[in-house]
Amino acid sequence: MGKTERKNINLVLDGFKRNDEIILERVYRSVFPKVRAHVLNNSGDVAKAKDVFQEAFVACWQNVKDNKFDGTGNLEAYLFTIAKNKWTDHLRSARFKKTVHQDVIPLIDHEEEEDQENEAQNEHEIMKSAFHQMGNGCKDLLSLFYFERKNMEEIAEKLGIGSASARNKKYRCMEQLRALAQQIKNNG
Repeated sequence: MGKTERKNINLVLDGFKRNDEIILERVYRSVFPKVRAHVLNNSGDVAKAKDVFQEAFVACWQNVKDNKFDGTGNLEAYLFTIAKNKWTDHLRSARFKKTVHQDVIPLIDHEEEEDQENEAQNEHEIMKSAFHQMGNGCKDLLSLFYFERKNMEEIAEKLGIGSASARNKKYRCMEQLRALAQQIKNNG
């Protein structure tokens, strides 16, 4: 390393230690474009690049002040390495992995959504029609359970049967409902 290069490194280090605005701004302007390009090329955006660079700049500044940077290397390369490592840490973080990026998600076809809604509506209509075709005993029991949210003991008491019988009857009624719904579906 030549005397001129060593002198420049020492000037930059001294400028960092003294919070010399000119030196700090020169380093900032020199390194930020490289960090921004690195972040943009690795799943980031300009806002994230600014955040990461700010954190790296402060860490670098603190390391220089605390004499943790020995000055044998290039301060700008050191700052870039800190920023690059911070971005890598961010990419590895659980929070980033949980983030869903809109440009990564394929947009759901609206026709597909409408088809699903129509299918769900059709299934609902089939079940409703099947329910109305059932006998009153099953309709009453299923209404008490599903619509009025009664437990099996309350239903058994209301129907004047044992709770085991109520459970068996509910099972048989559900089977009947499914069979009627399937029959309606098959017949169009």
